[in-house]
Amino acid sequence: MENLDTTNPELQSWVPVPPGNDFPIQNLPYGAFVSGGITHLGVAIGDRILDLHVLADSGACDSICDRGLLTAATLNPLLAAGRPTWRALHRHLVSLLLAQGPNSTLRDQNSDVFFVAQNDVRMRIPMEIGDYVDFYSSIEHATNVGKIFRPDGDPLLPNWRWIPIGYHGRSSTIVIDGTPIVRPAGQRKAPDVTAPSFGPSQMLDIELEVAFVTGPANALGSPIPIAQADEHIFGLVLLNDWSARDIQAWEYQPLGPFLGKSFATTISPWIVTLDALEPFRAASPYQEPEPLEYLRGNRETYAIALDVLLATQHMREKHIDPAIISRSNYKDVYWNMAQQLAHATSNGAIARPGDLFASGTISGSTPDSLGSLLERTWRGTRPIDLPDGERRTFLEDGDEIILRGRCTAEGARAIGFGSARGTIIPAH
Repeated sequence: MENLDTTNPELQSWVPVPPGNDFPIQNLPYGAFVSGGITHLGVAIGDRILDLHVLADSGACDSICDRGLLTAATLNPLLAAGRPTWRALHRHLVSLLLAQGPNSTLRDQNSDVFFVAQNDVRMRIPMEIGDYVDFYSSIEHATNVGKIFRPDGDPLLPNWRWIPIGYHGRSSTIVIDGTPIVRPAGQRKAPDVTAPSFGPSQMLDIELEVAFVTGPANALGSPIPIAQADEHIFGLVLLNDWSARDIQAWEYQPLGPFLGKSFATTISPWIVTLDALEPFRAASPYQEPEPLEYLRGNRETYAIALDVLLATQHMREKHIDPAIISRSNYKDVYWNMAQQLAHATSNGAIARPGDLFASGTISGSTPDSLGSLLERTWRGTRPIDLPDGERRTFLEDGDEIILRGRCTAEGARAIGFGSARGTIIPAH
């Protein structure tokens, strides 16, 4: 099956896939779930999960990779194996699930033993995340933030168009879709008082982001060239960088984000691979001035339509559908992920299997495409009207935020990312 085009929109799986489902056979994203108290790796197909642990134990993948890559508790061993293994495994899984394919290994056996229903299991973070980096790569977001906090100055700082700005986050507080988010407490200082106070954040915000997961590590002191970046990137997830703006505003000078962001970061449970994203390649935005040489050579990204939805506790009680408060697209991010990875390792730093690199807030050029409440409400001065008559500037306890991502293109089968959800609960 080496010549199998796994993105062909005509491919159909013998496993039922409901219309409009995020996970047709053209996707097959990787995740991890708990079964009988043990973490298993799996790929999503329709509303089900193909259990890679059970599949490996059956010997069905012995010709592709070592069983240990699929029976491990995390994806890290598979991530370290590299793109040739990823691609061969992806093609093999498609061949096992293909309705008209010659490989009937699963169809001819009791196929139920290989699958679990997504609704019957608890998902967990599929990789051990050693390091987490968050960039600041949307020019619209950076410009808006500059206008809000520096209304009399240049919105963009002098280095922004030359360098993918980023900071190191806290990997220990990255959580999976559906995990409740405790309102953080911290130091806050209002402009009209002389001393800060300590208490729950009153300006709790979101940041709509997409993040990539890295594969094989580079050696210490050996940067990853931009032309080889794709060989080190396994796939993408949705990410919500929850942000306490009042805590952040007081603490961020001179060293940048700290406790205002480190309390929680939510990711979607399924990693969509670059192989699945191939039909949705798009040109990155024009860059002026031309980047330095080590940031040139890869001007491609992916078109991923992104939605942010908000449901208040009252809306859920009244069965009112969540309100879409932002719509944007990943392809509009100024610094693409190849540039981000090349820059992150340009000083010789290591990117290891399972590391997570986030895009930074993704905003568009219209009011309804802004990826944070800070921008959407212009720091609380322009409240959002919700369908039940409520209004929001920043998040209140009981509010649920849902991030969604979906890829569509002419001549391609649409695929999606699932969701990255979190509901705010009161501070401890």
